Amino acid sequence: MGAAPFHFWFPEIIEGINWINSLVLITWQKIAPIILLSYTIKYSNYLIFIILISTIVGRLGGLNQTRLRKIIAYSSINHLGWILRSFLNRNIIWILYFCLYSFISITLIYILNIFKIFYLKQIYTFINKNLLIKFTLLLNLLSLGGLPPFLGFLPKWIIIQYLRNNYIYLLFFIITITLITLFFYLRISYTRLILSHNELNFNILINKNIKINFSILTLSFISINGLILCTILFNLL
Repeated sequence: MGAAPFHFWFPEIIEGINWINSLVLITWQKIAPIILLSYTIKYSNYLIFIILISTIVGRLGGLNQTRLRKIIAYSSINHLGWILRSFLNRNIIWILYFCLYSFISITLIYILNIFKIFYLKQIYTFINKNLLIKFTLLLNLLSLGGLPPFLGFLPKWIIIQYLRNNYIYLLFFIITITLITLFFYLRISYTRLILSHNELNFNILINKNIKINFSILTLSFISINGLILCTILFNLL
């Protein structure tokens, strides 16, 4: 799975492959080991240790990174810690969490793959060329970080509701660590939206295809507003 402390191969492998293969590695390839682990481990000190160390490594490992593929890799390690926490309650929770995480990852990597973005500095290219796509890209980063009211906060919210009675200390620790990543993603979004940079070291060909832009906006709309839509549907039902 690439869970800490056995994670050292994971960011390096993702750094050396393209975005599509990275998406397969952080989503599809994790299904089989997660299912096996969900049937073998329900509660143990070893599981708590893996949860804590995965959360810490996933959050702190991405702080000083400028390569987006490594940022996604460390984010995957952190989300894996949240998925393992769901083993403490019900299996259906990790399935829901994994599905929502996979959808947000697909949306984000779809944008990054189309425009061939591999470094944070390349996002500056969108400032004068395609502000709408750049804006949706940054909001998807915030959704991946679990910032409310985006869809990425919904699975964390569900796990918090289940852990608040029996695992209050563990819950307090993981929420505190999560704030570090939110600070990191907010810093990225703030600098890319507010500041400008005219000297670019990368050239990106912006695709003006309407169908591609429409698909990006459709996926991003669900990823960004999914929590609000789910809340409305829940109240109506």
